[in-house]
Amino acid sequence: MLSKPGPMQYSKKKSWLLLCSAITGYTVFSSIGTCASASAADTTATTATTTTATHRTSTRPAAKTTARTHTGTATRQLASATPEALTVSASRVRSHGSEVAVTRQVMDRFVEGTNPMQVLAQTTPGANFTSTDAFGLDTYGNTFYVRGFTQMQIGATLDGMPMGTQGFANSNGVSITQAMIQDDIGGMTMSQGAGALDSFSTQNLGGAMSYVTSDPKDKAGGKVSQTFGSYNAFRTYGRVDSGVLNSTGTKFYASFARTDTNLWKGQGYQDELQADAKLVQPLGDRGKLTAFFGYGDFTQSNYLTMTKNMWQKMGRYSTYLKPDYEKAKLWAYYAQYTDQVPSSVQGILSNDEVGDYAWDASQLQRTYMSNVSLHYDIFKNVTSDTIVYGNVNSAIYGGTNNFLTSPSYGPVSLNSDGTVSGVPQALIGSHAFMRRLGFTQKFAIEAPHHNHIETGVWYENNKWVYNERLYEDGLTTGHNDDSDMPAGSGATWFNNSFNTNTFSFFLQDRWTIMPGMTLLAGFRSMTQTTHGGTKADYTDKLIAEGWNAYYRHPVSGTMTASDAFLPHFSFDYHFLRNHEIYWDIAENMRAYDYYSQTDSDTAWGGLGNSTTSAQTVFNQNKSKLKPERTWNYVVGYRYNSRYFSGSVDFYHTDYYNRLAAITEGTANNSNNAFLNVGRETMNGADVQGTVRPFKGLEITNSFSWNNAEYQSRSINYSGTTYDIKGKHQVYYPKFMYKANLNYTYKRAMFNFNVNYIGSRPMTYMNDEKIPSYWLANLNLAYNFGKIGFTHNLKTTFGITNLFNTNYIGGVYGAASVTGDDNANLFVAAPREFFGTISAEF
Repeated sequence: MLSKPGPMQYSKKKSWLLLCSAITGYTVFSSIGTCASASAADTTATTATTTTATHRTSTRPAAKTTARTHTGTATRQLASATPEALTVSASRVRSHGSEVAVTRQVMDRFVEGTNPMQVLAQTTPGANFTSTDAFGLDTYGNTFYVRGFTQMQIGATLDGMPMGTQGFANSNGVSITQAMIQDDIGGMTMSQGAGALDSFSTQNLGGAMSYVTSDPKDKAGGKVSQTFGSYNAFRTYGRVDSGVLNSTGTKFYASFARTDTNLWKGQGYQDELQADAKLVQPLGDRGKLTAFFGYGDFTQSNYLTMTKNMWQKMGRYSTYLKPDYEKAKLWAYYAQYTDQVPSSVQGILSNDEVGDYAWDASQLQRTYMSNVSLHYDIFKNVTSDTIVYGNVNSAIYGGTNNFLTSPSYGPVSLNSDGTVSGVPQALIGSHAFMRRLGFTQKFAIEAPHHNHIETGVWYENNKWVYNERLYEDGLTTGHNDDSDMPAGSGATWFNNSFNTNTFSFFLQDRWTIMPGMTLLAGFRSMTQTTHGGTKADYTDKLIAEGWNAYYRHPVSGTMTASDAFLPHFSFDYHFLRNHEIYWDIAENMRAYDYYSQTDSDTAWGGLGNSTTSAQTVFNQNKSKLKPERTWNYVVGYRYNSRYFSGSVDFYHTDYYNRLAAITEGTANNSNNAFLNVGRETMNGADVQGTVRPFKGLEITNSFSWNNAEYQSRSINYSGTTYDIKGKHQVYYPKFMYKANLNYTYKRAMFNFNVNYIGSRPMTYMNDEKIPSYWLANLNLAYNFGKIGFTHNLKTTFGITNLFNTNYIGGVYGAASVTGDDNANLFVAAPREFFGTISAEF
């Protein structure tokens, strides 16, 4: 959490059946594309077909390959080999716990450009995604949970490349919305169980997201689409495919997208420019070389974070004070220099809440990402997969700080006419830079006695820089977003820098006990060392210059998270044709987060106070803090037939060394703590059923229950001992319900989905809760087919938040122990309308 009030602080049915049967090893009963896939290696003949079609580029006879398929390769089959895409709503591609696969066809039911995590949440039991905007682009206002774990605690990969955490201001990776264009994602999976050994991540405590890019098409052509929507929204997308260029099979595509929309409340806009390209070069019948490049440029004026009281008393459309500059100065004066509030909000807002209202806030994020991957059949039973990647991010996070003073305009005072002399505020510009370089190497061995052995290593070096600078506001006018914060300008408050080295190894064996039954056993090792912190702090200098700078939290040092043996076991059994049972057990460990000295959610940030230095607290914490770790247990059953598919999962998690950030108070006098609050236990269940009464109609319902409770009877915070045993985990709902109706008739499509999200505790003592809500979306589409030189000429119409529900969506930052004290709630977007026309050529 940035310190308050920081700067944000797929075409034919036969083809489909053949392919789906190849994946699962079973006859598929479906008219609309729902495939209940088996674990790998159910039968030698069918899985040999799978291996030939997906994992290998070899054209050797299928009989020479053995039947083992892992999730990544099955997903590649769904995404790349079948550009028209399958609809896989609940899959068991491998014995790795409960897993949902979402294909391109499912993604196309949503408004074009929708955040993939939002699509996952709408289709996955136990998942919840919320955002401030309809597209889900706002990384600051996005929140994604799966079975109690956030996007910061779930592994994520793109074509096998580690993506790091998927949160705001990512210090060790890149969000999927900035890594590539959504239209070019060929498929994605969500492992809801205990994660995956071969999915490299140092953040994973339970579950893993895997994204796969679509391959260039064999035939030259392209696609264009144009979307228009509420609040002057538009989105333009274009893609060109080269087709096969030569006898060796070389082919590529290049894509571009621009999304632009005004904020739905207040002044400002969101603008995102994206580009990506992919080159595929087959290497005879032995392998394939692939290169991918992704670029994202995102500029956004931010939405205001609010307390529950601010939302209830001031309304959903209450936001930053821009363009009323005099009001912004007045409210900053009351927040900084008094314990009172302006007369207009007397009895409505507290003094702290008045300080939460500022002139504006914004962010600018630019991402460059590239990787080169090589798949090669070394021997007939040994394959190699190598990925080398680089990722550079730069960003500016800017916002008005009501607790600083622009020194050039003299003393601050309240005039008799209600105006303010001087400027009791200043602009903070946080300049961030990240550079990741790394590689992964995996080997797969078809061993005797039906054993499939996989092993691999991952190394990454990451440099993260976060420098905070101050810029004066004018006497009568404010600043102009990020344009007023060029690098190298301003008065430096502090410079932070971190360097992190990560190494991970895994080894696993998947043994086919008999057709349809597999047992996996393996482990991973992981070590991550981060050194850094504050390189320079100029608080005293700024105070002398009249900035009225308050105490920050300079600290520097090294933290290491390491474990040589993190085991994983899973079992999967398909029986009686349509039935499947499975279980999954794993231990996971999460490395320490790092960000800046002002971030209250890491071992380096937000420590100490005006009497106890941050460095002292950090040194003491090194002997007390331990990396978070979990033991995850999942058991499930799935049934799939032509007319009905159903599943039920039960899971239990033992959470050890639960690290919690707790923040209370004002920005210039906050009480911050980063504590080990002991154990947490989590019990839950997901139930899902899909009925297909006749061709084209699919109705899905799911119910999720999660009881995540802290177990500590004594945590000491700010001199007071609190008993939080039995208190529910903050920010995560206990109950969720989802319903989805999808009907396809010839070229027309109708989709209606509705979600219920239960109440969410806001505080560790559970005395304040975010209210429950219902949310519905509607999408319609019609494909006109071939017209002129175009084909698949398609129009779509979508309505998000159909019933205009006023609800709290995302939550960002540290929770309070008690009370409605922190402004860290985001009001979600109201009802919006979108229309798209697209065509291929």
